[in-house]
Amino acid sequence: MNTPSDPVMLMSMLNMKLRDSDYESLGDLCSSLGLDEKEIVAKLSAAGFDYMPEIKQFR
Repeated sequence: MNTPSDPVMLMSMLNMKLRDSDYESLGDLCSSLGLDEKEIVAKLSAAGFDYMPEIKQFR
């Protein structure tokens, strides 16, 4: 799957998918879409966003 290169757009897309789909976790979402979870977390962390597993959301 192609993902947005802009970190804000990427965060928004992932949060929407986590909220509106039946994914149990970020790992589940990444596995389903063929994304590298560590790469996604590192990219968003570098932009100042952290994944909060208890609410399944980047903030």
